[in-house]
Amino acid sequence: MSYQFSCNRTYLRYDLCTIDGSTVLDPTTSTFFTMDPTIPVHVEKIRPYPRKYEDYIMGQIKELNLVSGPSSPQCTIRHESPAIVFSAGGYTGNLFHAFNDGLIPLFITASSFYPDGDFIIVVSEFHDWWQSKYAEILKVLSKHPIVALEKDNATHCFPSATLGLIAHGFMTIDPTLIPTSKTLMHFRDLLEKAYTQNPILPSPPLDPKPERRPRLVLTCRGNDVSSRRILNQDEVIQVMKEIGFDVIVFQPNRYTSLSEAYAMLNSSHVMVGVHGAALTHALFLRPRSVFMQVVPIGTEWAADAFYRRIAKGLNVNYLEYKIRVEESSLMEKYGKDNMLLKDPSAVQKKGWPTEIMDIYLKQQNVKLDLVRFRKSLKSAYLMAKKFMHKER
Repeated sequence: MSYQFSCNRTYLRYDLCTIDGSTVLDPTTSTFFTMDPTIPVHVEKIRPYPRKYEDYIMGQIKELNLVSGPSSPQCTIRHESPAIVFSAGGYTGNLFHAFNDGLIPLFITASSFYPDGDFIIVVSEFHDWWQSKYAEILKVLSKHPIVALEKDNATHCFPSATLGLIAHGFMTIDPTLIPTSKTLMHFRDLLEKAYTQNPILPSPPLDPKPERRPRLVLTCRGNDVSSRRILNQDEVIQVMKEIGFDVIVFQPNRYTSLSEAYAMLNSSHVMVGVHGAALTHALFLRPRSVFMQVVPIGTEWAADAFYRRIAKGLNVNYLEYKIRVEESSLMEKYGKDNMLLKDPSAVQKKGWPTEIMDIYLKQQNVKLDLVRFRKSLKSAYLMAKKFMHKER
């Protein structure tokens, strides 16, 4: 029997339902209706959030309904453009997840189904702060007002709809999987359009001398965060200045303006930070600039999967400073011969359970070896100067 909608549940990261025809949304029941008087009632359900493999968080995502049958509600508001429907729940409060599980998959889905950009964003588990924080990006993605399920009780009619978001992997856009061959660089172009109406310009000099010093943004965690902090940060900053950098300390929080962060990083030459969600701001770096990730013990796989991919996708020079056991605060608690420190990959072979993840991510700070770290900074400096030369 043929229905006006179909759901593909074969993907690892997401389910995707498509409605190929007129549909009526009743936001009060989170249901999309299609009408066909010749068939019995058929129901499908979907949680439109691309972390299908993670049972815990998917259990918290609101389920949406698709119903096909002989009747449907009357239409109150009629739209001429199709809808993309997804959830802004889950981990969306975290900057990394907001991009990785939300904005980048939305870009992929829009590029795959509606390359002309004419679609309406329909959001389940909508939050005012989410719309406010990502307003500039959302406005570039779609010119239409957002439909928020929890804030609406009028029925909406769409000519068609896509429920769910396509995800290619952590911070990844695979051009071979998109009809228009979009890449992460195209997403970076969208960010530029969202946060500036002008072409990328060379960074303004911070130093009045003719020979400018490279601008380095040190992304650090706030005083209210107890883990993955640089315990000798003042000494690290001093070394950065001695090498020849102008240093800006960037301490983002949930209220940080992304437009201001973009302006700062888009005019900088180097970004340095300890592995964590704040490194998502590397999306704002210009191609050929420099990104150095400080990698705490036990976070090697995540450092590579999450943030190294940003650098690769944006043609940013990538450096990695993997700390040694002696630079980790975990040594004091567990001892340098503990397997957690001696061979974290062996500990993680059986998976990444919460109790292990919490040790590496929530209990660990770093005290950088200034002699060894200086060598990495010198490499970053040479790359930055080369980048600055090409700016002229």
